[in-house]
Amino acid sequence: MEFIPNKTFAENHLKKFIEKYILDYSKLRNFDYGPQNRNNISLLSPYISHRVLFEFDIVKSVLKKYPYIKVEKFIQEIFWRLYWKGWLELRPNVWNDFISSVETIKTNQNYFDAINGNTDIKCFNEWVLELKEHNYLHNHTRMWFASIWIFTLKLPWQLGAQFFLENLLDGDAASNTLSWRWVAGLQTKGKHYLAKSWNIEKFTLNKFNNINLNETASAITENNLYELSNPSYSNSEIKNDSLIVFDTDLLIEKYRENYKNIFIVHLENNLRKIKLNENVINFKKNLVHDTSSQYKNSKVVNHDTIANISNSIKDFDIIYPFIGENLDYLKKIEKSLQLNLNMIVKNEDLYCWQFSNKGYFNFKNNIPKILGKFIL
Repeated sequence: MEFIPNKTFAENHLKKFIEKYILDYSKLRNFDYGPQNRNNISLLSPYISHRVLFEFDIVKSVLKKYPYIKVEKFIQEIFWRLYWKGWLELRPNVWNDFISSVETIKTNQNYFDAINGNTDIKCFNEWVLELKEHNYLHNHTRMWFASIWIFTLKLPWQLGAQFFLENLLDGDAASNTLSWRWVAGLQTKGKHYLAKSWNIEKFTLNKFNNINLNETASAITENNLYELSNPSYSNSEIKNDSLIVFDTDLLIEKYRENYKNIFIVHLENNLRKIKLNENVINFKKNLVHDTSSQYKNSKVVNHDTIANISNSIKDFDIIYPFIGENLDYLKKIEKSLQLNLNMIVKNEDLYCWQFSNKGYFNFKNNIPKILGKFIL
């Protein structure tokens, strides 16, 4: 299992997965064979979450080779990230409350035992070490991990979501926060996910057994009711000579001819509320440098550079970075540096997000419509 922060590597890995492994994805995807044997899953998420690979380009490549019926499950999983993004865009206070909780919840020894892999649960301890070493966990294992964290170790879900964001190469505000809420029973009220010993045994091929878990816990509850908001963004036209890009959407190929300057922001840890593992922050840094190397009119910048640039340039187009750390930072500098920002939101995102106002079942039912508009 290797993740190289390079677009060519990502494209070659995608091609290999499509050619050799995708037809077995549906029946094998739930098995965790360990970090040295990941051919049953795509390992594309670190590139998709930064849009080094674009969801719609991936689906288009898959459907060029196979009929939809044979790859339906894989395509549905690709669209999960778009659904989660849309769901959070319509309820931004979920992210704001999560960040506030992380800053105020007190930690204890049980928490430190958990993040250091010193619990009484062998599989959990191994997953902690795997997460820190590889900055990745199998998706099924993430569900087990979160369930054990919340219901067996009885730790706040917010601290678990923070731990994942700190250490995952593919961590993003929407997928990570909302997946943890789903396990806890907050995302779909009263419907939570309980890890079961037999399930872990089966899908790790009996690597772990006789696991003592709380398999009868009730769902977590909360008092907050998150009403749908009305986002102010739209698919704005290009207005300015300079473009700002963040690591949450590095898909800038179609825009490169329109700008005199493209500034790709590397948001360093001192400006993040959740400090990232060194491997994760370096992965992001190397991805933005790799992206910048493809365009003569682009450069990687940090906060000091942006502050200096703002002395002469006040008007920027922005590739919308989605709710999360990058957007929080952008809102701060918009005010402090007195910038005039024009958000560019991709048509594909806007179209998909209209189906994110309810549960994923509603979104899934509209996937054929989405494919028909942009791919088929």
